[in-house]
Amino acid sequence: MKRHVFVILALAATVALGWERAAHAAPVVRLRALSVVADDATATVALDLGARARYRFTTAKNPARMTLTLRHVRAAPGLVLPVAQGVVMGVTSQPQSNGDLRVTVLLARPLPAHFKWDASHHAAPSLLVRFDSGASATSVDGAPRPVPAAHAPRESGRDIVIAVDAGHGGEDPGATGHGGAHEKDVVLAIARLLARRINSEPGMRAVLTRDHDEFLTLRDRIHRARIAPADLFVSIHADSIANSAVSGSSVYVLSEHGATNEAARWLAERENAADLMGGVSLSDKDKTLASVLLDLSQSANISASMTAAQSVLGALVSVGLVRKSQVQQAGFVVLKSPDIPSMLVETAYISNPAEERRLRTPAQQAALAQAIFSGLRGYFADNPPAGTRFAAGRGTGAPAVLAGAGTPGD
Repeated sequence: MKRHVFVILALAATVALGWERAAHAAPVVRLRALSVVADDATATVALDLGARARYRFTTAKNPARMTLTLRHVRAAPGLVLPVAQGVVMGVTSQPQSNGDLRVTVLLARPLPAHFKWDASHHAAPSLLVRFDSGASATSVDGAPRPVPAAHAPRESGRDIVIAVDAGHGGEDPGATGHGGAHEKDVVLAIARLLARRINSEPGMRAVLTRDHDEFLTLRDRIHRARIAPADLFVSIHADSIANSAVSGSSVYVLSEHGATNEAARWLAERENAADLMGGVSLSDKDKTLASVLLDLSQSANISASMTAAQSVLGALVSVGLVRKSQVQQAGFVVLKSPDIPSMLVETAYISNPAEERRLRTPAQQAALAQAIFSGLRGYFADNPPAGTRFAAGRGTGAPAVLAGAGTPGD
């Protein structure tokens, strides 16, 4: 009997040791978040992981879908799957008996996919899966071939991409008017109308950072704009102040002080930073050169942001009172992408009862969306990004935000 007990204990110890060795041999990576940015033509699915993981994928046509199998990956507790958006009809996640995780992206129609690792959002990397009818599927079990930068000069006649960001959302209602209107609701309505107007314009395409009542961190919003990849970021808000008599619109861009603080953060994290727009990376540059490149990018970025914001502010005059006749500068986090011109539009004061009532009406929402669109359209007509249909129409293109940008590569 004692011998049998000893054998059983020995076997148990052997099995335990085997599991321990297996655990050390194949550490489990966590899928911490999964997000989608999509429209009717393209989509980018971002998987935020604790570390790089090996993967393989398969595609099918009926129904159209892409299945991604991530080796030794587990979904984090409480992982929220994104809802349908654009060409993405849904996303599912299913753990496998061998310790892998299977993520399936359902599509409205078959689309090729390409893959890229990005570490600009977190210290740990994200796996980006981009679906685009103009892309060729590219990956070999976790070792994707180089993908040219999204806005590389090889492109010709592409659409201008504008990230439209509805402020607040989910558990963050933003400001609330005296009549009970929540900022998060009225700005989402305006953002949707603005996106629809942009999408109706040949040569322009909008991507909503959120298209439903969803909470996003400020840096999540920047991240979604970067993976779009956007030529310009516009965040829509409705201001509030203690004095309920104050009314009117205003437009903000990043301040120099805010840019300086952000530059320090980027330089501190440059070993994990993804390429700046055009494929110029900070990670392989010495500290001085990286600082110079970032300063060049941010200076050009603030200048472009200011010009675009002035165009939008001028167009808002047609809708009603403009509270501040000059573009304002502040250190809003949501404006801090170093390579995407960005602005924040305060459409009106929701704390003003008359403006709150107007903000709730479809007519005023449409008028504000149209005014913002007109300003954006005018800016890009005068400053078309290189490689876009707008630039082709003029025969010239605006220079890249970062001097010397444009080298293809991961």
